[in-house]
Amino acid sequence: MDKVLEKKKGLALVFSRKALPWWFGGFMAIFVLWLIFRDDSSTLRVNSDTLSVSEVKAGEFNDYIRISGQVHPMTTIQVSPREAGIVEEIVCEEGAHVKAGDVIIRLSNDDLDLEILNSEANLAEKENALRNTMIQMEQEKMQLSLNILELETEVKRKGRALESQRRLFDDGLIGKEEYLRSEEDYTLFCKKLEVTLARAGQDSMYRSVQIKQLQESLENMKVNMQRIRKRKENLAVKAPIDGELGLLEVVLGQSIGSGSKIGQINAVGSHKIEAMIDEHYIDRISAGLTATFERQNETYDAVIRKVYPEVRSGKFQADFRFSGEQPANIRTGQTYYLNLQLGQPEKALLIPRGTFYQKTGGKWIYVVTPEGGKAVKREIRIGRQNPQFYEVLEGLKAGEKVITSGYDNFGDNEVLVF
Repeated sequence: MDKVLEKKKGLALVFSRKALPWWFGGFMAIFVLWLIFRDDSSTLRVNSDTLSVSEVKAGEFNDYIRISGQVHPMTTIQVSPREAGIVEEIVCEEGAHVKAGDVIIRLSNDDLDLEILNSEANLAEKENALRNTMIQMEQEKMQLSLNILELETEVKRKGRALESQRRLFDDGLIGKEEYLRSEEDYTLFCKKLEVTLARAGQDSMYRSVQIKQLQESLENMKVNMQRIRKRKENLAVKAPIDGELGLLEVVLGQSIGSGSKIGQINAVGSHKIEAMIDEHYIDRISAGLTATFERQNETYDAVIRKVYPEVRSGKFQADFRFSGEQPANIRTGQTYYLNLQLGQPEKALLIPRGTFYQKTGGKWIYVVTPEGGKAVKREIRIGRQNPQFYEVLEGLKAGEKVITSGYDNFGDNEVLVF
């Protein structure tokens, strides 16, 4: 009975008001220990079969990117008719190999035919006018020459008559009035001859100028006629260079305007590769960088010949030329996959490429703990990348293991348990 009373007295003492400070101190100590040793990180349990785990390794980083490009001819010349018309005949089909001067299509142009007929009629009319004018001038020249001949004869006659009248007047056989009339007749015909000779000189100059003008006009009409006939020849659209006919877009009966593009000639034997590259690399791409690609188990070399400054839809264009042999049976439009070398290989920490990068941007990654079964988020810094590896600059050590598969289902959890 005494033991029971003592036990009850002890319990009463433990829960008495005097023991409250001790209880409070104990709870505070437990709370502090919990704050110190608690794990604030959020945890997510995942299936290990869905994870791709890779090891961080020290190795040689090959600084290159993989890009795709299409084959294009180095030289392309547009095919355009110099004269408008209706497609009457398609002589060469797309893909045909042509030589300079080969007819590709033939056009017809009724308006041009009518213009040629009108020009020919005008030319014939001009030639007839020139011929008639020259005949008329020649007749006028002959008539004037005859007039001069008659006047010269009259002057001689009047001169002899005047001399005879002077002797008769001196002998007193005729009156002065009759002598004076003879002198006046002689003077009149001399003046007529002088005026006629002057007119003949002026008419000769006028005829020369007029004939020259008519001849020049006739020559201009002939030149214009030749040009019109040349336009007729231009209705046969010909290949400007040797090469392969491409992008021929015409049909029979189609109306085609002068200068409109109907196709192109791709120069044979010389090609280039046009590639679109992500703008992320625009500061590192320049003319002279080398690239390689494989075709039918053969490796070929190419060099950047031109980099275009414009960025469109996040990409910019670079043109490559072949630095050695071209692949056999190369065709315009083929796609080649090139490894473009951006720099020399260097020693670095490497992790394989993975879809985790789409979520993290290379700023953090889940690192598997040494004991396994758990991965913890860790901040890292990734530098260069190639089609196989990322270059790790900070945050990881060789031998550590990281999760490189996608993080889309992990949310913001700091720890993964698997």
